[in-house]
Amino acid sequence: MVIDESEIIANVKMALNEDVGSGDITADLVPHNAIASATLITREHATLAGCQWFSEVFNQLDPSIKVEWHVKDGDAITPNQRLCLLKGSARTILTGERTAINFIQTLSGTATSVASFVSLINDTNTKILDTRKTIPGLRLAQKYAVTCGGGINHRIGLYDAILIKENHIIAAGSITEAILIAKKKNVPVEVEVESLQELEEALEAKPDQVLLDNFNIAELVKAVSITAGRAKLEASGNVDKQGIRAIAETGIDYISIGALTKHVQAIDFSMRINL
Repeated sequence: MVIDESEIIANVKMALNEDVGSGDITADLVPHNAIASATLITREHATLAGCQWFSEVFNQLDPSIKVEWHVKDGDAITPNQRLCLLKGSARTILTGERTAINFIQTLSGTATSVASFVSLINDTNTKILDTRKTIPGLRLAQKYAVTCGGGINHRIGLYDAILIKENHIIAAGSITEAILIAKKKNVPVEVEVESLQELEEALEAKPDQVLLDNFNIAELVKAVSITAGRAKLEASGNVDKQGIRAIAETGIDYISIGALTKHVQAIDFSMRINL
């Protein structure tokens, strides 16, 4: 996923307004003309994501700050590895430290989680999808991090693709009617089903993709056979690392996992400053 620079700028501006506010009164303890260098390291194994956000923090605070990266997003990183070197105003580096690390620890947490799932099924044809269960305000940032970890983005929001769920079906009157109405929008159409019977009904209306909600392994095998390539199939519902391999081996096209962006465990980063 290629993310627009304007999105990164907006994310960082919001974060700096939140943290710095009217000014960093603690940084005033440091002489205004003091120059420093700083090194960013990680304290654990991870997949890196968020370099652009990290750099943009210092760019907005003081464009003269130099950030030299030794790695790039998507790289596997190891404990105590030096990731980047910063040079410039000590005050500015101290002011931006927390905000910059907040971005990279969160996005790397997302990328690392994705990579751990992908590694379990990377010899199959099944791909890992994300969901809309993201941190408010960081939708595109987390979606980008998912791709750094080897996953694939599902729809970005409610505007670029249709996912027909149970309540939509009830409101429309039937699975068939909901799909037929949705197809008039000329965007990708996916429908969620909860049984093999509903799958067969959905396939008759020819959606692009069908989400199989909480199907067990036997049901997934039957669903793949019934569908026979007429639509892409996505498995979803309480997917964990213990069960993902069995799901992938059914021949399903996609597995979507909300936890990738919802249950984010930040990666431990540290910045060491030298005056």
